[in-house]
Amino acid sequence: MEYLKMYENEIEAMDITMSPPANEPERQYYFIKKARGLVKEKERELKRPLTCHITTFGCQMNARDSEKLLGVLENIGYKNVDDETADIVIFNTCTVRENANQRVYGHLGQLKSVKKKHPGMLIGLCGCMMQEEDVVSTIQSKYKHVDIVFGTHNLYKLAEILCDAYLSNSMIIDIWKDTDKIVEDLPVERKYSFKSGVNIMFGCNNFCSYCIVPYVRGRERSREPKAIIREIERLVADGVIEIMLLGQNVNSYGKDLEDNISFAELLAEVEKIKGLKRIRFMTSHPKDLSDELIEVMKNSKKICKHFHLPLQTGSTRLLKEMNRRYDKERYLELAKKLKEAIPDIAITTDIIVGYPGETEEDFEETMDVVEMVRYDSAFTFVYSKRTGTPAASNPNQVPEDVVKERFDKLLKRVQTISREQALKKVGAVEEVLVEGMNEQDDSLVSGRMSNNSIVHFPGDADLCGKLVTVKLVECKGFYYMGEMLGSAE
Repeated sequence: MEYLKMYENEIEAMDITMSPPANEPERQYYFIKKARGLVKEKERELKRPLTCHITTFGCQMNARDSEKLLGVLENIGYKNVDDETADIVIFNTCTVRENANQRVYGHLGQLKSVKKKHPGMLIGLCGCMMQEEDVVSTIQSKYKHVDIVFGTHNLYKLAEILCDAYLSNSMIIDIWKDTDKIVEDLPVERKYSFKSGVNIMFGCNNFCSYCIVPYVRGRERSREPKAIIREIERLVADGVIEIMLLGQNVNSYGKDLEDNISFAELLAEVEKIKGLKRIRFMTSHPKDLSDELIEVMKNSKKICKHFHLPLQTGSTRLLKEMNRRYDKERYLELAKKLKEAIPDIAITTDIIVGYPGETEEDFEETMDVVEMVRYDSAFTFVYSKRTGTPAASNPNQVPEDVVKERFDKLLKRVQTISREQALKKVGAVEEVLVEGMNEQDDSLVSGRMSNNSIVHFPGDADLCGKLVTVKLVECKGFYYMGEMLGSAE
């Protein structure tokens, strides 16, 4: 459990016969203790431990949020299980694309009959999807078996919201439109003992025309550098050797802080932490990629040689309509600078096909960038109309058959280039962080190289969480088969 003993002491010191404190995180310590009592009471009634399950949709930010939610639930007294029939089931939702919403509704429909058999079951919804007013209205009218609904801005209030739910017979809805609050020092339960995400900022100020994130995540809010460093130092003391710095746009970190500090300067400070072996970050916006950041990466011994640089489209005309604030030439210049400074860096990207008004010429501009940059991998998406964004009301929607043809062409080319890029490393010796046993073959372990590529090789569970040197014997397209040579530590 990723929290200091002093938190436990502060929780136990709370007098729940008094009114809750107004300040955070003390207020949540109060409700954690109160919820513990309610859980124990329920356990005595059922004569068994209570269980919890969190299903996470979406990005690394959501994955980290779910670790925080699980930390609170386990601290309250729930036992985590891999089953959506638990006593409390929470869906941490994503709303970047329409199909993510439909998946959530599908899960909720299935749980309706489950809850009828377990009337004491609690179902919770949180995350980006819940920040949309029409979604909450749909939940209220069609999914009345849901018990709690909260958004992205008040995830830290889970214990407080649960206390309300325990004592209420109606759906609890607690949605904030925005916040400037960042609450530190609450329990977190990590998925991995040896690596962890670390939020450095929340929200987004970019308002790309197709994207709903600024509306559901709010404005950019950077954490204080001292709080970030303190958290990473605690993680390292707890056995973490790799961290991923998380934000919707990490390149704009620090612009809202009184003490002017750039993302590059933050990285330089994180580099100094003893015991930390690897640093990753996600996601970068090309408009804020500085020469200073490239220089820090070039000189670093810890920053992984992988840069995710979302393109979206290669058309300068569409980039302007998307409000991306760079053009094709600037993007290509940035990719060139990265490769010149760090020759073995892997560059990955996001590409949208079928943005409203996309012509064949626009699409060919995208294909041109793909050919010139030669991405190590790319996430390719069909444009998804998100209600409330400027692009959704654009009348020039591209016909589905045209979008499909373009998407298939792009995907085929991206995959071919990715395989060609991967083949270059066959025979090389790479440092690999072993992440776990191979899911298909229990004689193999699976690990990740600095450039984010996956490699499988013979080994056992004792290697998990260790850095080892591996020779890349064979390329299988999107992963490698390897042979371990020894420890890298």
